[in-house]
Amino acid sequence: MSSRNRSAAPARRARRARRRERSGLGALGLAIAGVLLPGVSYLAAGRRRLGTVVTTLSLCLYGAAAYLALVRRDDVIAWALNPDVLLLMVVGLAVVALCWVAVLVTSYKMLRPLTAGPGARLAGSAVIGLVCFGMASSTALGAQTLMAQRQLVEKVFSGEQSKSQTRPKIKNAKDPWAQIPRLNILLLGADDGEGRDNTRTDSVMVASIDTRTGKTSLISLTRNWMRMPFPAGTRLHERFPTGFWDPNGKKEQPNFYLDAMYRFVPAEWGDLIGPSDNPGADVLKMSVGEALGLKLHYYVQINLAGFAQLVEALGGITVNINYPVPVGGNDDKKIPASRYLAPGPDRHLNGTDALWFARGRYKVKGADIARQARQRCTVKAIVERATPQNVMANYLELAKAGESLVRTDIPQSILSSFVTLGQRMKNATITNIDLDKKKNYPTGQNPNYAAMRVIIQKHLNPPAKPAAPKPTATQSPRKPKTTSTPPPDLKEACAYNPTS
Repeated sequence: MSSRNRSAAPARRARRARRRERSGLGALGLAIAGVLLPGVSYLAAGRRRLGTVVTTLSLCLYGAAAYLALVRRDDVIAWALNPDVLLLMVVGLAVVALCWVAVLVTSYKMLRPLTAGPGARLAGSAVIGLVCFGMASSTALGAQTLMAQRQLVEKVFSGEQSKSQTRPKIKNAKDPWAQIPRLNILLLGADDGEGRDNTRTDSVMVASIDTRTGKTSLISLTRNWMRMPFPAGTRLHERFPTGFWDPNGKKEQPNFYLDAMYRFVPAEWGDLIGPSDNPGADVLKMSVGEALGLKLHYYVQINLAGFAQLVEALGGITVNINYPVPVGGNDDKKIPASRYLAPGPDRHLNGTDALWFARGRYKVKGADIARQARQRCTVKAIVERATPQNVMANYLELAKAGESLVRTDIPQSILSSFVTLGQRMKNATITNIDLDKKKNYPTGQNPNYAAMRVIIQKHLNPPAKPAAPKPTATQSPRKPKTTSTPPPDLKEACAYNPTS
């Protein structure tokens, strides 16, 4: 070794020694500061090459994260809904966490004063240990959240190989709304509680969404409708050409009600449906779509017995209650309600009370129509409650609830587009389409589905307003006469307006 190299080595050691003359508290502060930007603590310890490399890598990672969050947000959403990518994220998170801890521990060892006593060393090590524990805990929580997301996507959202007789074939998964300008989703509330024979769909609604604006129209169907039609050309239509009922039976046929079709049609005529992961939902998509004159693209089914868990995971919902709503009770068996939800504005409901707000009907005037109105308000309240901040804060509970409560035929490949559409829906209006009970279904025995289709089309595709004629020199301008009223907004329909 040359004398020049021998003299340079002691000089470097002398500079590092001088850097270690700082206090133990200062060294500890520099090491912890290196958690925010790994590498700077190496620079402070005099390890310039190592510090430069680690700091550069850290800045590149921060820059990449900012770029993805600000520029490639759609790609990030798509990755967060891809089970394979989510698994890679978990592995990557573990690797980053290990490197993070290694940088903290080694940088503190480099910065720690050589003259520190045993007590100072022990205190410093304890603080570093606590910081490492905090980093490990946050990493474990992140990994747990990613795995919960992965399990939710895999369990709830159907893969491309799932069987469905009604789901559309999407040509461009990156922009499905170019193919579907108006998305129609069947919302099912399935009740398999005590006293029920298998599953009944006590709640049947359709959400018709303008995919460009997010404006949503809700259509509620009554559970005791009979003669539900099937599309021409299907085997079910050949079997029931005049609708789902028994022409030789009694006037009231509970097994042919809308709420019985989910279980009764597959059980008795399953061979007429074809391969399906959820034949009951496919039957309802075909029949409800034909009755309303809409192509139903997907369904979302929620088990009402566990609906309370979903609301609890959101932290409850807030609704206006305009009259006492019964909790429990059975009109047919003359079993009274156990209690009532008291009227009042902005009532915050827990999961159990939210469930009964949506379905309570004991001795309620116009029970089915009243319940449909409250169900629409419940949907509105859940949409309002599901803010990004609230969802993230309660995500583990929501994911756990969703795994056991929700069934759907929405494929994984277009989930990211649904996330974007959901944001549009939150900023748009939600309206109700009144199907006119007095004229079109005073009873459920023979509803006028043709008249309902006309109402729905007028609502979804209103006629263009004629241009107002230009006034002449001798005429004063007149306001055009309005020939139709605007569709009812759920904000007004769900407002606090107690009945006398």
